[in-house]
Amino acid sequence: MQPQIHLVDDTWIDAAPEKVSRAVSDEANWQRWWPYLSLSVTRDRGVKGVQWAAAPAPARGNWPALTGTVEIWLEPFKTGVIMHHFLRLQPAGEQPLSHRAARRWGRQAGWHAKRVFWRLKDDLEG
Repeated sequence: MQPQIHLVDDTWIDAAPEKVSRAVSDEANWQRWWPYLSLSVTRDRGVKGVQWAAAPAPARGNWPALTGTVEIWLEPFKTGVIMHHFLRLQPAGEQPLSHRAARRWGRQAGWHAKRVFWRLKDDLEG
């Protein structure tokens, strides 16, 4: 099944790539960033980011059961890093989401990502 939720987002963080990479690699952050997903690392690229396989989290609230991939790619830029965030998700079952539900959950994932990554930006920039 093709991903029904496809999110591409960028956040510039004025902090050293190593500092941002440590935050991205810290498993304690993953639950806050994607509480509706259970993640397992498929590719750890160190200072360049991480890729994960995603499965539904046991306590995902009102989120639908989603599977797919999550990726953060860190691109050094000027005095900091552009953090590229990608979500490619589809329903865990055989039934696709309705077009309306896919748009709604995509928007929800986008707003949630902005909140958590702006908070990370604030924390890392001090």
